Amino acid sequence: MSEFGGTRQAGPDSWIQADPVAAVVQGNTALDHLQSPDTPACDDQPRTGPAAADAKTPAEGLAPIFHDPEPDYTRPRLVIPQDIRHRIFEQLRFLYSETVAKAYMPELERILEVYYAHKPPEMIRAEKSVDPENRFTEKDVILITYWDLLRGKERSPLATLARFCDTYLQGNINTIHILPFFPYSSDRGFSIIDFETVDPHLGTWEDIEALKRHYQLMFDGVINHVSSKSRWFQEFRNGNPYYWDFFMNFSSPSELTPEQRKRIFRPRTSDVLTRYDTINGPIYVWTTFSEDQIDLNYQNPDVLLRVIEILLMYVRRGADIIRLDAVTYLWAQPGTGCANLSQTHEIVKLFREILNLVAPGVALITETNVPHEENIRYFGNGHDEAQMVYNFALPPLVLYTLYKQDATRLSRWAQGLTPPSRATTFFNFLDSHDGIGLSPVKNILPASDIDFVIQKAREHGAYISYKTGEHGVEEPYEINVTWFSALNREDADDEDVAFQVKRFVASRIIALVLQGVPGIYLHSLIGTPNDIAAVLATHSNRDINRTVIDAAAITEALKDPLSKVSRINRELGRLITIRTKQPAFHPAGPQKVLMTSPKIFSVLRSSPDGRQHILAMINIANETCHAEIDLSDVGLEASGWVDLVSGMEWMADQGRLYVTLLPYDVMWLEPLPNPASS
Repeated sequence: MSEFGGTRQAGPDSWIQADPVAAVVQGNTALDHLQSPDTPACDDQPRTGPAAADAKTPAEGLAPIFHDPEPDYTRPRLVIPQDIRHRIFEQLRFLYSETVAKAYMPELERILEVYYAHKPPEMIRAEKSVDPENRFTEKDVILITYWDLLRGKERSPLATLARFCDTYLQGNINTIHILPFFPYSSDRGFSIIDFETVDPHLGTWEDIEALKRHYQLMFDGVINHVSSKSRWFQEFRNGNPYYWDFFMNFSSPSELTPEQRKRIFRPRTSDVLTRYDTINGPIYVWTTFSEDQIDLNYQNPDVLLRVIEILLMYVRRGADIIRLDAVTYLWAQPGTGCANLSQTHEIVKLFREILNLVAPGVALITETNVPHEENIRYFGNGHDEAQMVYNFALPPLVLYTLYKQDATRLSRWAQGLTPPSRATTFFNFLDSHDGIGLSPVKNILPASDIDFVIQKAREHGAYISYKTGEHGVEEPYEINVTWFSALNREDADDEDVAFQVKRFVASRIIALVLQGVPGIYLHSLIGTPNDIAAVLATHSNRDINRTVIDAAAITEALKDPLSKVSRINRELGRLITIRTKQPAFHPAGPQKVLMTSPKIFSVLRSSPDGRQHILAMINIANETCHAEIDLSDVGLEASGWVDLVSGMEWMADQGRLYVTLLPYDVMWLEPLPNPASS
């Protein structure tokens, strides 16, 4: 059971508000900067992230510009420049053939023109000011959450989420990744029945619009597969010829040879083919993830065009970022590994080309839980594929670092962590609705070190999920655990709550200081422990960190300033607040990882214009560490430094800076102006 299952309300004398939805962000804490009801959002600079048309917040005195609900065909039509039309045609030709490209190009242009007719003139004008290198800034922090993780008293789960975000998160966490909120049949939303409607049990499109008024939104493009209950698949079973090739189908499982099966790379151990009865008899369809999730067949160009329509509908409905879920497996071809194929990359490039044309402020992020070198290929050349990729190697590397109490491997890996252009960046996350993937570090950590991480995580109550690897052999795929439990054992009687919270916060700061955009799962705002009961009840390992939280119980926990929830609230929130005000943490700002000490992760961050520098230092060990920093290695000769975290000043001596960090201390050192220059 989760520790947040209670229902008591805070009393009138509580130092936090009695409002149950206020739970995570009350008290005299840093997350108070996530706004009290009477305080306007404090964003003192224009937002330069998504398309300016959709980026205006009430704090700036302007309401966001929404798409028109109906297309207006009296306005000028979309004009596709010849060079862009040529590139799109070449992408279709690469995927299919010249004949097919010629046949389908008119329909694709029609889809784009229909979308464009929904855009009011002021949106089109505003998009002209979009700067790709400032698509993301230091102000961007992404909250990852299911629509119903907070149980409140509002009319719908989405309304509860909207009220929570509108009241308490403005001015700090500025982007909400709402995990799939569509009607679904399994996999906690990732087996979608209808791509175009909001699940009525969760809310309405109006609820999504309420969030959009104050936040950038990330939508999931779950476009690898559909639910077996979806209309498309039902039409397939009914023999509708238009839908017959929407899915890879076989008359017999033997059509997929043992040799072909062994080559398939997929994150499951179940059979890749699932039998369904149809009007034409038994048919076996391709199911990468489960028998309820039927893979779409992108070898059929009609599938591609229907998916493009869906993605553009998401943009109309408010998506600023589109997460391409499980895009690794988009194009399957028997005889290959069926993962990360060139056709998959070409489809992502096509999506990028289309969005650049009709919605230039909307970004793509690829979810590809694969070895790091394969993952970063989804950046393309830095301008033609995804603007952001999940930094999948980071979570297992941070766990390894904290378990070993040695930052050496993390530092060496991070030294080579450079996006291909200033228009691309990493999504630095440590936990999400899924587990901690192990494939991304397959070529970074030796097998013995991966086994070490698995064993340590098991000691912390984690489960391990498996996949079918090379040659059909099962191998560990992900660690299923909450991030707080991954770092802190519940039976650690020799550690108090304050110390465990300090370790937890220190680990999360690594994701805040590395070049990229940080993300945080809602459960890490409160340090949720493992929900073992949920795993036993559902037999799904991933339910260990998908607990539905009773908001009133969190409020009760926050009454105590010494509780775990309150401590995380203060410490993590305070550092997030500081971070969003430092240009040195701009995703396009350079970084230099320093090897100051095996016990300290150190990185120098600089603003894109070179005017601000921050030396971030995190003690990842359960011991006091003394560091000596040669300022010639840093490239800054300042004699005085101030820690933005504590306010303490440190003085250099003969070009060397000596600092002391207590266990799990965090320092963000900024050079003070030299007296002579002042």
